[in-house]
Amino acid sequence: MDYKPLQKIKYGMYIVSSRKGDKFNGQIANTVFQITAEPVTMAVSISKQNFTHDYIAESGVFSVSVLTVDAPMTLIGQFGFKSGRDIDKFANVDFKTGQTGAPVVLDHSAAWLEAKVISSTDCGTHTLFIGEVVNCENIKDTKTMSYNFYHRIKGGFTPKNAPTYQKPPKKEQETMKKYKCKVCGYVYEPEKGDPEADIRAGTPFEKLPENWKCPVCGAPKSEFEPV
Repeated sequence: MDYKPLQKIKYGMYIVSSRKGDKFNGQIANTVFQITAEPVTMAVSISKQNFTHDYIAESGVFSVSVLTVDAPMTLIGQFGFKSGRDIDKFANVDFKTGQTGAPVVLDHSAAWLEAKVISSTDCGTHTLFIGEVVNCENIKDTKTMSYNFYHRIKGGFTPKNAPTYQKPPKKEQETMKKYKCKVCGYVYEPEKGDPEADIRAGTPFEKLPENWKCPVCGAPKSEFEPV
């Protein structure tokens, strides 16, 4: 089956957060959408393997922060490729606690909302949580990041737990002259370089500074392998 039509469906880039007692956790998500207008309800699709899934299931609340186009890969990497089981994702991040008790990420956010879960659907690998919006705010009018922008401009990678993950064709994997981070899956593409680290387009991986690190998870060059 040709899955290319699925790639034409548009998605955004969001940080979905929740709480478990007095602990906070959050993750990057692209599957966030409005269900109804009266009352206003939103749905989020969360992998059962993600720590945030347990937090939402237990507390029954979640928040959504809409990321702007200038959101750095380090922020995306912290919430998208690292586990809250290992680190405090909210360390050094500007956030506030909403009226539901869920944390709301303010860094590089154009807007946010928080919701109370009113139903959930088991979707196999994921759970679809539907929540009634109880509070929201527009922070600033600016361009928000689409999933296409994240891939095409930022050079982002789709983790296997994402609802939209597709395994690359084997031929493409064999012929790509790029380097992949073994920790988070980020792919360094010489033709794009790493603009956020002042690495110009056309810079071969071998000529990257020895202190260069993965823009997503911070892994050193030694953790990369050719693909």
